[in-house]
This record gives sequence, structure tokens and C-alpha cells, in this order.
Amino acid sequence: MATEMDLKEKFWDELDESPFVMLGLAGVDEAHTQPMTAQFDDDLPNRIWFYTNRQNRLVRALATSHDAILNFSSKGHHLFASVHGTLTLDNDPAIIDKFWSPIVSAWYDKGREDPDLAMLRFDPGRAELWRAEKGDFIAMMASSIFRGNADEAARARVAKTHF
Repeated sequence: MATEMDLKEKFWDELDESPFVMLGLAGVDEAHTQPMTAQFDDDLPNRIWFYTNRQNRLVRALATSHDAILNFSSKGHHLFASVHGTLTLDNDPAIIDKFWSPIVSAWYDKGREDPDLAMLRFDPGRAELWRAEKGDFIAMMASSIFRGNADEAARARVAKTHF
């Protein structure tokens, strides 16, 4: 059985392998989410940054900070996450520099000083994490057949937690 801590560590490991998430603002634009690429580092725990531009619907809807939702599915579908938190416009030059790369620079004609560049910071809060390793579905179905209920087996693969 995976513990809450195991699933949190697995979340960060899987996000590192495939940093693509769906991000949206709670209560804004029907909580429409959009794909974004996460930037994070162990030196800055429990924070995720996103490069974007000032025309992005998230930036336009953001006054200072707002409740947000981040959904994640790992590359191999071994982990799923629904994370609630706070999204803030955070154009800290040190953070922009920290995560800057040739891939990021391709999006900004004027580099780090591009007036269209915006940096968003997501501070995760409550979350639900689901483990979905190979064999988990078979284990749940076996539990259903032999014990009459797959729900208990499924609950052993889920953690409600807080970052």
C-alpha cells in the first residue's frame, strides 16, 4: 500500500519526468484549464512556476493571486493528481533566470527582458493523488471478485493530502 508521503514523492518524480499539466483558475471561465509546462526545483519546495505571456487568459484574469487548480497525469499514466492551490503573478527576475533555457527563450523575442513575458507561481495546497501502476486494475478486479468490492483496493491507491 502506498503511503501519502510515497505518493507525494512520486508526484514530484513523475512531474519531473513529464512536466506538463492542465492549469486553471477556480470560479473563472468555468474553471477552464489549459496546458502549461511546470518549472520547479528541490531548492524551492512546494512551488511550481510557469512561463507565459501577458495575453494568456490566466494572466488577464489574475489581479494579484487567485485560487487555482492543477491537474496532472504522468507520462505512463502511473499517477494522477488534482491539486488545489494559489496562482500568483510573480515576475521575480531571479526565478526567471533560474529556469531560463534555450527552449524557453524560443518563445520570447527579447529574451528575459521581453515585456510580454509573465511568470506565474503556483503554491500547492490540498490535493488528491491516485496511483495507477501496472497490475493495480487487476488487483482491484480480483478484490471485487473475491471480496465483493473493489472500492477498498482502490482506496489503498489514493491519498488526500496537503502540500
